[in-house]
Amino acid sequence: MREKDSVAAYFVQAMIHGLGNDPQRLKAALEEAGIDPALIGQPSARVPASTFAALWLIQIRELNDEFFRLDSHGMLPGSFALICRALIQEPDLHKAMRQCLSNFALFLRDFRGTLTVRGKRAVISLETQAQNEDLARFGEETFLVLMISLLCWLGGRRIPIDRADFRHARVSLSDDRLLWGPNLTFGAERTEIEFASHYLRLPVVQDLASLKVFLRTAPQWLVIRFRNQHGLASQVHQRLRSSHYSQWPTLQAFALEQHLSPSTFRRKLEREGCSYQEIKDEVRRGVAFEQLRQSKASIGDIAEQLGFQEPSAFHRAFKKWTGESPGRYRARFQA
Repeated sequence: MREKDSVAAYFVQAMIHGLGNDPQRLKAALEEAGIDPALIGQPSARVPASTFAALWLIQIRELNDEFFRLDSHGMLPGSFALICRALIQEPDLHKAMRQCLSNFALFLRDFRGTLTVRGKRAVISLETQAQNEDLARFGEETFLVLMISLLCWLGGRRIPIDRADFRHARVSLSDDRLLWGPNLTFGAERTEIEFASHYLRLPVVQDLASLKVFLRTAPQWLVIRFRNQHGLASQVHQRLRSSHYSQWPTLQAFALEQHLSPSTFRRKLEREGCSYQEIKDEVRRGVAFEQLRQSKASIGDIAEQLGFQEPSAFHRAFKKWTGESPGRYRARFQA
């Protein structure tokens, strides 16, 4: 974790909610972590990831609960490690995630997740029986952060989220795109995240030795989660995002720009948990969602901007991504 890494103060609110009725203990916890209490009322303010990680551990100690008293039953310290020890025994991410959801259900009473595979799409849905809106809001986001972060860690790579829907409404944050992807909706009918199901076929690459390292660094890892803003993948993403599809370089040309051989370029991206083609696909989807939500450009123009030869090809691709046509998707967000 680098010193420049930071998170929005909103996520601090989730952790300290359990001490809301005890201002003295709350003040002491924030002071121990090195967080200015004045930031708590500013959801968009930035908090260093290192201090966020410190507060995470302090709150577990203070609350005796690894789920920060967001659930009526909670998780005693050591529960998370016990769950992880079981997950590294699974052969692939599909079985590991089903096991993960079942294990969390042994501890939590108010948040129940289910994994559904629909052809090329995988969906983690969340049913909530929290006692109030704040507990539901903070608990749902905390639960799904844990699920997708564990999925990434078990597979040893970043897994992009293609759709994230939350029932609650809240202010938009700069972290949201990194955490939940570009196709994010608050105030939806249900809470769930969707990603490509082929990732579930990946093998679990972690073992007992890597688990020990993970548990020592879990708080910051769960927050940062393959978020290397200065890495090669980020440079590729920014380069593609800032130029028209027709100007996107080939893998060989991009490697040459970076003064790397194509094979070294591929290996560096693989170490960051992705490939050049995956980044291109992710940028295309992100631009499509953004343009359909925010712009008045015609669907034909958007298709051309994304490199589709015909609008019909864009329609087919978009329906594969989301299950609905571009026109229907736009109508939902521009009504």
